[in-house]
Amino acid sequence: MRAWRRVLVAVLATLGLCVASGAGAAELLEGRDFRTINPPLATERDRIEVTEFFWYGCPHCFDFEPKLTAWVKKLPADVSFRRVPTIFPDNRWLPGARLYYTLEAMGQLEKMHIEVFHGMHSERRRLDNDKVLFEWIAGKGVDLKKFSEVWSSFGVQTRVFQARELTKASGLTGVPGVMVQGRYLALTTGSYDEMLANIDQLIARVRAEAGRK
Repeated sequence: MRAWRRVLVAVLATLGLCVASGAGAAELLEGRDFRTINPPLATERDRIEVTEFFWYGCPHCFDFEPKLTAWVKKLPADVSFRRVPTIFPDNRWLPGARLYYTLEAMGQLEKMHIEVFHGMHSERRRLDNDKVLFEWIAGKGVDLKKFSEVWSSFGVQTRVFQARELTKASGLTGVPGVMVQGRYLALTTGSYDEMLANIDQLIARVRAEAGRK
């Protein structure tokens, strides 16, 4: 079987066709692998911006997180990465966004981000309930008085509003979702490895469109 495949690859290569030898090697197809955001959203100028949209309560986001974290560590210098907690119009996911920006403002995000995922999915805690959340946060050694102050701050409310507006502008319909340079929204077509391979190709596309090497 392997010998047959090598012969097939050689024949197709001779004909000038592309053969997918792994996830993401095939040509991207709009509507299947990605969707164009129109009009495109503003991004930073110096680097290619990759944005993940997520919700702490989403089991798919929880499963995606380890692969995404490993992928982010290998990003080239001309690519930046950020997370945006998704908020849809019904505001059902708003507590998760508020928690994310509270931890970020306190400098606790690196330590607590994956802990929140585990709290919701492994420990089955209802962290969208304020009472449950505050008790859980205190049990994790976070300063509860400081947390409460930041949780109610104008700065966190502003970031939550911005996350809601960005979710709407992206046209996102589900999570996890990854936006590249405010122009392309990667779609999940199969495994998360395939999705990350698609994102790599979208990054290469943006780089080529800008005339970068």
